[in-house]
Amino acid sequence: MITPIEFCEKFKPCPEGLVFVQKHETLAEAWEQCHRPNWMLWSLECIAHPRDHKNLRLFAIWCAKNTPTADGGTTEKLITDPRSIAALDIAERFANGNATESELAAARDAAGDAARESAAESAAESAAAWAAARAAARDAAQAAASATARSAAWATAPFAQADALRKLLANPFVEDAK
Repeated sequence: MITPIEFCEKFKPCPEGLVFVQKHETLAEAWEQCHRPNWMLWSLECIAHPRDHKNLRLFAIWCAKNTPTADGGTTEKLITDPRSIAALDIAERFANGNATESELAAARDAAGDAARESAAESAAESAAAWAAARAAARDAAQAAASATARSAAWATAPFAQADALRKLLANPFVEDAK
């Protein structure tokens, strides 16, 4: 298994990530202590971790619905257009094998329409609608986290998102006990 120093030499994390990773004896420990979901997703790409499309979609949906906001609520309240709400529901059903690709595409298009229509009304609603529209795309986890984070409480949102990601994806840096 690669050490934190080797990881940093090979993948060149941002300065903040470099400092964080080097504080830990193992990458498995860093994963468990990390409160930056963007770093966690980036590290999965670095190690060419097999994509768990189902759980990455579920993470994106979780972010769109459950990221804490500054007022103590969650981002779900920012998603008010029925098309965007339906897109999240269909994306979740799709991730669980209970919706078709055509249903997902139609929901994504409808949520995109909702986002475009609401852009002038509310930047937060638009961001949440776009996050819902992209929930099935490869970059959905990052898009949802990014879109919802603008309205989220910066102190707690990344912690909640990182914890949710850990619940959905096993620590990729833990060696198999064989």
